[in-house]
Amino acid sequence: MFRRVAIIGGGAAAVAVLSELVDSASAPLHLDWYTGGAARPGRGLAYGTESARHLLNVRAATMGMFSRKPRGFLDFVQRIEPQVAGTDFLPRQLYGDYLEEEAARALSQSRSRSVDVRVVPFAVDALVPEADGVTVIQGERATRVDAAVLAIGALPVRPLPGVEPTLLDGGRYIIDPWSLLARAQSTPAPREVALVGLGLTAVDVLLELAVRWPATHFVAVSRHGRLPAAHLPVSTVPDDDGAALVEAMHDAPEIRRWLHLLREAIAGTDDWRVVIDSLRPTTTALWAALPAPERARFLRHARWAWERARHRMAPQVEQQVRALERGGRLRRVRGRVVAARAEQERVRLEVRHAGASTPLLTDLAIQTVGLDTDVRSTAHPLVRQLVTNGHLTPDPFGLGCVATLDGHLCHDGKAWPRLFGIGSLLRGARWESTAMPEIRLQARQLAGQLLEPTPTPAPGRLAPQAS
Repeated sequence: MFRRVAIIGGGAAAVAVLSELVDSASAPLHLDWYTGGAARPGRGLAYGTESARHLLNVRAATMGMFSRKPRGFLDFVQRIEPQVAGTDFLPRQLYGDYLEEEAARALSQSRSRSVDVRVVPFAVDALVPEADGVTVIQGERATRVDAAVLAIGALPVRPLPGVEPTLLDGGRYIIDPWSLLARAQSTPAPREVALVGLGLTAVDVLLELAVRWPATHFVAVSRHGRLPAAHLPVSTVPDDDGAALVEAMHDAPEIRRWLHLLREAIAGTDDWRVVIDSLRPTTTALWAALPAPERARFLRHARWAWERARHRMAPQVEQQVRALERGGRLRRVRGRVVAARAEQERVRLEVRHAGASTPLLTDLAIQTVGLDTDVRSTAHPLVRQLVTNGHLTPDPFGLGCVATLDGHLCHDGKAWPRLFGIGSLLRGARWESTAMPEIRLQARQLAGQLLEPTPTPAPGRLAPQAS
C-alpha cells in the first residue's frame, strides 16, 4: 500500500476520499490533506450555500457519502428532524453540515486507526509527479509523498467569449453568481436582470434573487430556452434493470442509433424519467464505448437535452419557477449570447438564434452556465502548472483531463502510476462524474487502489481521443 498520500481539495470529493481511507486502512498510513484555505473544509462550492431555497436535486435517501451506507445523509438529518422522509429534497446547506460532520468524524477516528492526518489549510502551489512518487510544493516547503489525489472540484469560472472587460470591472456582468448572492442583500436592486444560461445554477440564482429583489424582472437566455426538467413528486422504480436497452446501445455505439433506442424505450413506459434513471449505473460504461467522433456529435447536438433530462429540479423548485413565469417576472429567450458590452449605464447582450442577432438590454447580466471543466485555459494555479509543465493532458473536448477509468491521470499517452483524480477532472473519461452517487463510488474504488497490499497500478483504459 502507499504509506503517504496527499489529498488536494477542500470539498465533498476530498472528504469522501479521506473518510474511505481512514475507514479502510489496516496498516499505518499518513495523509496530508490540503484544504485550499477553505473556511469550512468539506462543504466546497456546491454545499457552501446558506440559503434554505437551494435544494439538493437528488432525494435524501440516496445522498449518503459511502456506498456501503447510502442512507448516511438521511440518518444524519433524521437525528435532527425525525419527520424527514427519504423521498424529500432537502436544503444543500444541510448536506454541507453532514459533510462537515463526516470530516470531523474521520479526523477523530483516524487517531485510533493508526492513520496520521495532517490538515494543511493552504492551497498546493505545484506538483511534480514521477514514476516512484509525487513532490508536493506548498509555499517554500516540498514534501515527497507516495501518491497524490486531485479532488479540486469546480474550476474557476471564466467569462464567455465576447464579454467586454469594462463590464467585468464595473460589476455589471457577473461571472461568479455565488459571490453576488453573498452580498445581494446590501446591493441596490436592479429593475431587470439577464441570466446567461438556464440550468440548475440559473434556477438557484433566480429563486434567491427573486426573493431578495421583489420588484426585479428576469430574462433567461439559453440555446433552447427550456428549463431543466423536474423530478416526479413521488419516487419511481424502473420496470426492469434496462439491460435490454443497455445491450442494444453497446451493440451500436452511435448517437443517432442511441436516440432512436431511447425514444422506443420511452414510448413503452409511463414516464421518460424511468428510462433515463435506469441508465445511471451504466452511463460510464456507455460513454467509454463511444468513439471520439460520436462523443463530439453528442456534445454538439444532444448534450443540452441529456443535461436537462438527467440533472433535474426538485418538484417544489419547479413550482416556484413556474409561478415567477406566470406572474410575469421571468421570461425565457432562445439563443446564444455572442457578445456583451456596456451601453450607457446598461448591458447590451447580442443574442444569436437561427442565424440572426437580436440585442437585449438589461441592467445586470449574470453568467449561470454551470460547471467549467476545461483545463486548457483555466485560471486554477495548480491545474495550470500541471498542464503547462506537461504533467497532465487536457481532454480534447474540454472535459477535464485525459485519464483512465480507474482515476489515473495521464500525460503523453501514459498513465501516472501515483497521480489520481476524482470528480470533475474525470468527466472526459467517465462523463457522469460530479454528483455524489458517482463521487462516493470513485472514492471507494480509489481507496481500494491506494491501500492494496502491493500496489501495481495498471495503465487502465484511456478515453477515446479526438482525431
